[in-house]
Amino acid sequence: MQRAGICEQTDTHAVKIHDTLLLFGATGDLSQRYLIPSLIHLLRDRLLPTGFRLIAIGRQDYGQEGFRAWLHSQLPDEANRHREAFNDLLAGTEYVAVDLGDRASLASLLSRYADRPCVHYLAIPPHLFVPTCEGLQEAGLLDAPSRLVLEKPIGHDLASARAINAALRSFLDETRIFRIDHYLGKAPVQNLLALRFGNTLMEAVWHNRWIESVDILVAETAGVDGREGYYAQYGALRDMVQNHMLQLLALIAMEPPNSLDANSLRDEKRKVLRSLRPMTAADVVVDSVRGRYQVGVVDGRAVAGFDHESDCETFVALRARIDNWRWAGVPFRLVTGKRLAQRTTEVVVSFKPVSHWIFDRPPGDGAVPNRLVMQLQPDENIGLGLMGSLAAPEWGATELQPLSLDLSMAATPQRRIAYERLLLDALHGNQALFVTGDEVEAAWSWIDSISESWRAASLPTQTYPSGSWGPVDAANFLPATVPDKMRPVRKP
Repeated sequence: MQRAGICEQTDTHAVKIHDTLLLFGATGDLSQRYLIPSLIHLLRDRLLPTGFRLIAIGRQDYGQEGFRAWLHSQLPDEANRHREAFNDLLAGTEYVAVDLGDRASLASLLSRYADRPCVHYLAIPPHLFVPTCEGLQEAGLLDAPSRLVLEKPIGHDLASARAINAALRSFLDETRIFRIDHYLGKAPVQNLLALRFGNTLMEAVWHNRWIESVDILVAETAGVDGREGYYAQYGALRDMVQNHMLQLLALIAMEPPNSLDANSLRDEKRKVLRSLRPMTAADVVVDSVRGRYQVGVVDGRAVAGFDHESDCETFVALRARIDNWRWAGVPFRLVTGKRLAQRTTEVVVSFKPVSHWIFDRPPGDGAVPNRLVMQLQPDENIGLGLMGSLAAPEWGATELQPLSLDLSMAATPQRRIAYERLLLDALHGNQALFVTGDEVEAAWSWIDSISESWRAASLPTQTYPSGSWGPVDAANFLPATVPDKMRPVRKP
């Protein structure tokens, strides 16, 4: 019976899977760094369907052999390390040079691929989403059951996101639109669901009665080199908070779904995003900090500052509040920035102190709160901070000291990068780790309240040296995992 069940599931997936991927932006940075290497790895492990074909679409007029030579030059490590899979991908790849702004030309050049259902991956700027879809529709390439995958950002604000979503829904229904947030494809992010809903201990204390605060930190040592134009338009708030960080917040704060199917998961995330309290001009003065990195030292190397005529921020710290029964009164602190002291992504859940302290040392106000620290990158680690007497002398059982229970999770050869998982899910039609249009719009609604309030309050962008933990005023937004001696302080 068990074997039959597995066969039935495999057969169901076989019916749904598509074997043709049209990759728009095939010569772009994202394709070079993640998408094409992911396809090579999936081919190596025989996870792509038999007869898989890649239609690589770009602006450069390479031709077939020119594109293959270019790919060899861009991915020498992949070509050498996974030579058989690399060659298999090239053998099943066709390159097409297309001007995405020319709908008629796009339709004419791509219509020959309408012989079977396709997955269209738009790794292109958002202003090209709609004209590209118009050309695909004219070519008959958006007919059911073909699917559409879109990279972030979906718009620049709520109005533009609504316009894009409305246009997309005029081409195909929501069940065939896959909006990527690659953070959702990361194994440690998915482990948040396992920790919360697979453990009685966690879910029993996962609300405002026991939790004091939640911190989400996404720190990068990299700068915006080469992306100055893009960053000047978006800044850290739109580039990181609107998508990655709010998706993490939604996973942490959502109510238990009745199952792990796409609709149940995404419904609960949407409820959280809609419960975020909009900010006002008075709020942003105390609940937000903007920053921009200046010259400094990162990893022992001198780096330049971000010099641009715009007022965009490379650092943002926010104190968010969720207006619902579970999280009323619990601040969610969100901090992200470029050129910070170290690269890390972590979630810190700080619990309230015990209600009655009975120990001699330390005094109650000196006890370290229980904290759950989930580090997502660069290493995966779960740590639970407790108070205990194990480290005290035998005769000092009433003297407590901080203890830490650590569970390190070393990456295994079977662990897939986010884009490998998400590409497979798109080919199979599994939307669980993709974002709905309603989620995107709910996130933009909150983000717009912040950016509009920044303008109304004339909130300045503060400077911070590269290699630090951000502007001085952000010190109280940083999680407890940042040591006091490393926190920014105001010079006398």
